[in-house]
Amino acid sequence: MDINTAWEELRTRVASCRKCKLCETRKNTVLGEGPIENCRCVIIGEAPGEEEDESGRPFVGKAGQLLTNILEKGGGIPRSSLYIMNVLKCRPPENRDPTVRETLACNEFLEAQLALLHPDIVVTMGNVPTKWLLKTSQGITKLRGEFTDWMGIKVFPMFHPSYLLRNESNAVGSPKYLTWQDIMKLKAKLDTLAKLDTRS
Repeated sequence: MDINTAWEELRTRVASCRKCKLCETRKNTVLGEGPIENCRCVIIGEAPGEEEDESGRPFVGKAGQLLTNILEKGGGIPRSSLYIMNVLKCRPPENRDPTVRETLACNEFLEAQLALLHPDIVVTMGNVPTKWLLKTSQGITKLRGEFTDWMGIKVFPMFHPSYLLRNESNAVGSPKYLTWQDIMKLKAKLDTLAKLDTRS
């Protein structure tokens, strides 16, 4: 089975999923978007918000617009070059934190996506994806900005854009300041991988 066929089968499974109660309140499932072949870097957020639930696309609200600016203006990384998704494929009501049961229900889809994409780097946005993927109790403030080896992939935790929207300071040491440092570090790693041309 080629990757496009496998991906469409996965999309169908996600769209019809009724493994948790979020299926009762969602408008759309949000699988993700971006290149599915030769994908070096994947960004994983927490869950769809209201705009994402409406559109069926990830990171399209205010946090998503900020993410695009961070990637493209801060790091010179085109958003279209990355695959962007969330741990959860359905919106939790009122944008509350996902429950463990909901996260477990979606985990097989997350694992399938990563297996099909086989990225070199996974950028985890915020506490939920970072703790879930790395199976750690440490928070994003301690883990952000450092590469961790996980299942043959480099995991790079960063602050979630929604957190940056709530913390507007650009002062040295602020979350926004640290994020600009992190995005440059990510860009440098991606440039190194491109020079090594590990996917040729």
